[in-house]
Amino acid sequence: MQDDTQSKPQSEPIVTGDSTVLQPGLFAGAPTVIAEPPDPTVTPFPPLVRTNPLTDQSSLAACALPYQQELKLRGKSDYTITCFLSDLKMFSDFIGRDTPVGRINTRRVTFLRNFFSWLGRDGVIREDPSASLTLERPLPPLPELLFDDEVQRLQEAAAQDSRCHCLVYLVLHAGLKKEEVKGLKLDQIDLSDPQAPMVAIRFPASTGKQHRERSLALPARFATILKQYQAQYHPTGELFACTDRNLNYILARAVKLAGIKKRVTLQLLRDTFAVQQLRANVPFETLREKLGLSDEAWMESREKYRRLAFPK
Repeated sequence: MQDDTQSKPQSEPIVTGDSTVLQPGLFAGAPTVIAEPPDPTVTPFPPLVRTNPLTDQSSLAACALPYQQELKLRGKSDYTITCFLSDLKMFSDFIGRDTPVGRINTRRVTFLRNFFSWLGRDGVIREDPSASLTLERPLPPLPELLFDDEVQRLQEAAAQDSRCHCLVYLVLHAGLKKEEVKGLKLDQIDLSDPQAPMVAIRFPASTGKQHRERSLALPARFATILKQYQAQYHPTGELFACTDRNLNYILARAVKLAGIKKRVTLQLLRDTFAVQQLRANVPFETLREKLGLSDEAWMESREKYRRLAFPK
């Protein structure tokens, strides 16, 4: 009895009298009709002409035969074509052969990079096969940073209220995110050496954000600013026991007092910190660690900060 697992010979294409090709579908189903391309010896790499051109609504299965023809026209070896088509079939079986190609977006590539990066970090695999994958995303518009004199004016205005001063100083000099500032507790701030204050960013295990935990150094002046804030507002557990809206209001009041017309947010102050770090020759990888960004988040943020710090 013949082994059922043995692959069946592939059906030969049928050439009709009008020079069209009827090719049985690679993934089963109705044959695909393709117009015979020009002779590649006369026209290098001629484009395929299909009676039913592919669109972003074409299924993965519908792309198989045109892709095979493309590989042949590009002079790929039979072995390479077989491997590529096999990979396409496995991908199609996983994601669905009828899935329109337009629905396959960068989120799936992001997953592959994240998954294999994790396997590499944990030593499960020796080499990350996704390392060479790149995601080309439209670059978002750059934020309008504060000029140096505006930063100075904002700090002077913030100094009139110890709570605002503490808030602005933490973001401008440590680059904390709003959620990190809001969740910061007094016992995460170390003033044992007043000349070298430290702030430890920690997250509950349930959040899954341990990769963003870090310890950051602050200028010596922060020790005085924090003590003034404690003497006036008497915080106990959380450093800022207020809502997001309260934090925005505290900052907006200082911005108005400083006479700044730009839209200033805590994220803008964090961006300002990042750009100042790069201009002070802090390496990109060190900045990523200070900001507590994952590899995926850093892919986009790195380019944004490079463009802001070193415009062409």
